Amino acid sequence: MELSFDEVTVAVNGRNLVESLSLRVGSGEVVGLVGPNGSGKSTALRCVYRALTPSGGAVRVDRLALTSLTPRESARAVAALTQDGTVDLDFTVEEVVALGRAPHLRGNQALSGRERALVARAMHRLDVAHLARRGVLTLSGGERQRVLVARALVQEPKILVLDEPTNHLDVRHQIELLALLRGAGLTVLVVLHDLNLAAAACDRLGVLAHGRLVATGSPGEVLTAGLVREVFGVEATVVPHPLTGGPQLLYTLPAPPMN
Repeated sequence: MELSFDEVTVAVNGRNLVESLSLRVGSGEVVGLVGPNGSGKSTALRCVYRALTPSGGAVRVDRLALTSLTPRESARAVAALTQDGTVDLDFTVEEVVALGRAPHLRGNQALSGRERALVARAMHRLDVAHLARRGVLTLSGGERQRVLVARALVQEPKILVLDEPTNHLDVRHQIELLALLRGAGLTVLVVLHDLNLAAAACDRLGVLAHGRLVATGSPGEVLTAGLVREVFGVEATVVPHPLTGGPQLLYTLPAPPMN
């Protein structure tokens, strides 16, 4: 399933947080959104999981405007891990992951054997199966993040959007999560702040600044020293990864001010 932004603009209190964004995420492709704080990345994602409605333009799935789908149809097509995803009630991990089946159930319908197997598999893939009986409020931030990703996978979406999914994760789980996204066969749009992780995990990158798309292309095409300087305001040397050949950024700290 293809996801696309068609001249999407989001205005709040007379200010455009996103302006005329056009971006395509092909079926099965992993596309990363990168940019400084306040550049419109999370705002763009909120339009995909319908927390916001564009002021202009449209978000489309397979060329259909997302707003033409019912909420249930949207939830079956798109799963989201939001930046502020929380669980306020102390459900067990297994119960939280099982909530991903809600768009597919009617009322208090019980999970089928297949659905219970989906829950177990997602917990195993995210390394939280050993926490199944734990209350989710007793978990660390990283553990809870992995539980929420498992819940999204159990939803069986065609499109997965994630806002800073590596937050709170240790290095091992960051790498495992991004490898999982690459191998899931889903259409993925992910916001990442770590440009080196974005270069390793994504087929293409879209760079936002001040609400506008300023560059798009493969990581090698986009992540240049000039763009990093212009958009992020830092100096970086771009070198090829010794194993993959992909771009890796080595940052230069500014000299301390003279007394």
